[in-house]
Amino acid sequence: MKVTEIMRRKMCFSFEVFPPKAEQPLEPLLQTLEHLYRYEPDFVSCTYGAGGTNAGRNVAFCQAIKESGRTIPVTHYTCIGNSREQIKADLQRYLSLSVDHILALRGDFPKGWTETMGDFDYANELVEFIKENFPQFTIAVAGYPEKHFQAPSLEADIAHLRVKQDAGADFIMTQLCYDLDQFRRWMEKIRQAGIHLPIDAGVMPVLTKEPTIRMAVSNGSAVPRELAELIARYGENPEDFKKAGKEYTVRLIYEFVNAGIDGLHIYTLNRWQDVSEILEASGIRGKIRSGE
Repeated sequence: MKVTEIMRRKMCFSFEVFPPKAEQPLEPLLQTLEHLYRYEPDFVSCTYGAGGTNAGRNVAFCQAIKESGRTIPVTHYTCIGNSREQIKADLQRYLSLSVDHILALRGDFPKGWTETMGDFDYANELVEFIKENFPQFTIAVAGYPEKHFQAPSLEADIAHLRVKQDAGADFIMTQLCYDLDQFRRWMEKIRQAGIHLPIDAGVMPVLTKEPTIRMAVSNGSAVPRELAELIARYGENPEDFKKAGKEYTVRLIYEFVNAGIDGLHIYTLNRWQDVSEILEASGIRGKIRSGE
């Protein structure tokens, strides 16, 4: 079944994981996947590093997810450093493993780069290429509720999202966003722009102070007052911060669901214990997992 078919039936639920570095063992992430499978995700997406680093580990984990028979694997794939020939070879390899869902991205430039150094400069070009040459793929594209930090305006960013839709994208996966008022405004604006694709909202759990601030700032995302107060109040006490951050994340999940999203995508940071506590506190998956 395709993710888009699931979204037509219900609110989709999914996780993101990232593969370990080449010198690190595979087993911890395989164990993490086993724990995440208990929550019956509709799909699990797997990242790889800037410039294609760890791409081999990405393939291995997408294969492991597929072979588990537990859910749909979704691979990330970028324009960075990739020629048409390399893209064809890579995508054919994924298809040979029965991996037929892909998040098509321009990708973040590695340090010192100012362009993709590949045959495509923008995600819409990659989407169009995949659609024309590998129609078997279901294609997700990134959406930025607060705009991509390199875009000159929100309107320009939404226009680029429309171009990705018109190139053949099937659904949208959003960047982290803690500002739900802005998220709702963005949803309204993209619908006004004629973008009809289903929206899979990415949720970044709040677990530790420095990474929360770093990830928000590095993505050009706002830190709303409620989150800023949480950081100010508990930032010097890691245990209290994590407890308050999990409660904040549960409220965030509720707000996303009530915004009318088509899917909920949890960026796990490979921390299945913390994610499990958040999910069970929210009740979003606990009852499904336990069969109640």
